[in-house]
Amino acid sequence: MKYVYLFKEGNAKMRNLLGGKGANLAEMCRLGLPVPQGFTVSTEACSLYMQTKTLSEEVKKQILNSLQQIEKLSGKKFGDENNPLLLSVRSGARISMPGMLDTVLNLGLNDQIVKGFAQQTGKETFAYDCYRRFIQMYGNVVKGINDSLFEKEIDKIKKANKIKLDSELTLANLKELIKNFKAVYKQQTKEVFPQDVKKLLMNCVESVFMSWDNERAKIYRSIHNIPQEWGTAVNVQTMVFGNFNEQSGTGVCFSRDPATGENVFYGEYLMNAQGEDIVAGVRTPLHISNLKLENKKIYNELYGYAKKLEKVYKDMQDMEFTIENNKLYILQTRNGKRNALANNKILIDLVKEKLLTKSEALNKIEPENLNTLLHANLNIGNNKPIAKGIPASPGGAVGKIVLTAQKAKELAGKGDSVILVRFETSAEDIEGMTISKGILTARGGMTSHAAVVARGMGTVCVSGCEQLAITKNKITIAGQEFKEGDYISIDGSTGNIYKGKLEVSEEILSKEFNTILSWAKSESKISVYANADTASDTQKAIALSAEGIGLCRTEHMFFKDNRILEVRKMIFAENKTIRNKALKEIQKFQKEDFIAIFSEMHNKHTTIRLLDPPLHEFVPKTTEDLKKLATAMKLTLEDLNKRIETLKEVNPMMGHRGLRLAISSPEIYETQVKAIIEAALFVKRKKNIKAFPDIMIPLTSDLQEFMFVKNLVQKTIEACDPSHEIKVQIGTMIETPRSCLIADQLAKVCDFFSFGTNDLTQFTYGFSRDDSTKFLNTYYERNIFTQDVFAHIDEVGVGALMQDAIKKAKKANPNIKLGICGEHGGDIQSIQFFKKLGLTYVSCSTMRVPVARLSAI
Repeated sequence: MKYVYLFKEGNAKMRNLLGGKGANLAEMCRLGLPVPQGFTVSTEACSLYMQTKTLSEEVKKQILNSLQQIEKLSGKKFGDENNPLLLSVRSGARISMPGMLDTVLNLGLNDQIVKGFAQQTGKETFAYDCYRRFIQMYGNVVKGINDSLFEKEIDKIKKANKIKLDSELTLANLKELIKNFKAVYKQQTKEVFPQDVKKLLMNCVESVFMSWDNERAKIYRSIHNIPQEWGTAVNVQTMVFGNFNEQSGTGVCFSRDPATGENVFYGEYLMNAQGEDIVAGVRTPLHISNLKLENKKIYNELYGYAKKLEKVYKDMQDMEFTIENNKLYILQTRNGKRNALANNKILIDLVKEKLLTKSEALNKIEPENLNTLLHANLNIGNNKPIAKGIPASPGGAVGKIVLTAQKAKELAGKGDSVILVRFETSAEDIEGMTISKGILTARGGMTSHAAVVARGMGTVCVSGCEQLAITKNKITIAGQEFKEGDYISIDGSTGNIYKGKLEVSEEILSKEFNTILSWAKSESKISVYANADTASDTQKAIALSAEGIGLCRTEHMFFKDNRILEVRKMIFAENKTIRNKALKEIQKFQKEDFIAIFSEMHNKHTTIRLLDPPLHEFVPKTTEDLKKLATAMKLTLEDLNKRIETLKEVNPMMGHRGLRLAISSPEIYETQVKAIIEAALFVKRKKNIKAFPDIMIPLTSDLQEFMFVKNLVQKTIEACDPSHEIKVQIGTMIETPRSCLIADQLAKVCDFFSFGTNDLTQFTYGFSRDDSTKFLNTYYERNIFTQDVFAHIDEVGVGALMQDAIKKAKKANPNIKLGICGEHGGDIQSIQFFKKLGLTYVSCSTMRVPVARLSAI
């Protein structure tokens, strides 16, 4: 079986086998770009390694055979003292995972070969600089030695010799460093630094494979839903040297600006540096426009390749390049990561330029990324920035300063908003970055680890703030001191940093955002409704392209202002007179709310769920509220508590709630239906707006109980609207297993079904959504469950019940409207399943509408 492929043997379509980086290197070779030659050890070899935890003899044999081919192409020999070939060993998963997996550079040097390398290049200082870099990377990546131990040795020598930059280290300094690095290596591993370069090569390949299962990679895969079984490829490539001389350099460039999406060439570079220097943010780089002034020929060549690759891949390209002694090499290209704002602009422009169709553009959008456009922005007012960095990922963030990922987890766990402040982030910070509102770094540019990862997550980021200094437990920004826990505000759109806690405001949706939503709406396979209980929620939902309201929870209207007191009076009324008086007040405020909602709907359907939760949820909890209710009802606290005691249930979620309330207390639903119909009549007569209320009866389990409540609802509608001015549909929530089993009976008397998958999941599993976290985490740790059933629909169990119910319902009533209004309605994975089931619509929380809209195509 073939496990290793020369670059010339692959192409862009072999991504699953060669990984993204390997496939793109192969494609660039095919296109004739100046790519340093090499080979790719495939993802299949990674899978084999994961099973045995060792490189098989066959894989080793193929690596050495491919190495011989590279030696012929380069005219150099790996391990030769006089004409050595040096290699880089890099990871390459199917999907870019910046900084999560491992890389080793300058492989091929040892104590003897470095001398030959120095003679071959005529640059002794350069040769020993490469060797000390290799020892450090190998020690850190392959042997797991903490990088700070090597950095301490560098700092000691720089301090002793009054040197500021690594590039100022002399030959003597470098030889001393190598000696000290070897001492660190021996102290940490109890071994002498190895000299067999072929064995070092195999160890590096194994180490990159192993990095697929390191903690930071696992966290990143979990965040981005990357399957564990994919594995990574390993790319072994001829080294080219950006640190060869002052006519050499390294950089990263984008065919368009990744922060704004503008069609302008963007990039950063450093002269006399290696690639890790710029990605790690160790030195703040120069803008690519400077290269045009320094070396116009190289700049034009690089720009030409960027635009050529953009046309090939039909997307904005992110390229790594090296200049060695005035010769340009392209080391990597990939579809560039960018924030959602930039992504929308780029894709719309690519459609205008006829590089993409609308459908192709929509398929390039990760639905979850649209949520980042709904982030807050800072209200600057008269506040002046105290410092400025590079605007790496837009939006505004306010939070408490934390200096470590651990501290971020600690404070965020208490509910605090945090800003992670670092010299520069590394892959170990990924968990802290994920939960932080914003990231601020002292070093690095637009292509540093912090910037790239933050943009991918949609997290606000300001990088490369040179006025930022960090000590053990405090920071200094432009001379002002701040402790951990102090508030700062950062603006990822401008790079500005502000002292204290600024206010934030919602971002104004751009025309590009609305264009994308309109495209998605035209391509949707399923309608998207919103869950909304207020006029403001409704207005927002419509602005975000919701086609209707799929769930208006009437009980949410009870808690506003002093309304809850009237609800409590209704619950604890000792006679009909008191109860009816309270119900009149409830009808009044519900009517007001429905008028406001219908006024925003503009002839769209509004699905209104009648009272669902058990009455005990409205019972006062505090002594103050108990006294207030007792006074209002002229009861003693003792009498009130006795009445409260009568409402208690052992398992209220399976008790006296939903339509069961209407059977025992019909006046509750009568009141709500009156409010709905009177509001609909009002907006029709006074505002010339047609309201389409869909009245939803919750928690049905039996045909007879449903018919009792439906008849009650119909009589109330008839009494309020005898001339049938309002077109009302009546349906039910399907949220018990029994309602799924009798779906054919219910469908004959229902205009619509809405699957309440929250309760349906609870009842099917017998899990309480509120309590299950106490034990389900153990299920996930032990791989009994691979996903949260309350976050992603259980297709095998709950999904099978839904499928059976839909089949029965459509057969009994071909015109029935079928939707879903549980939390799963805004979940990307679940929506794919719902499309297959043939649902009419999904309904989700207002802010999830754009995500659902993109998932619905």
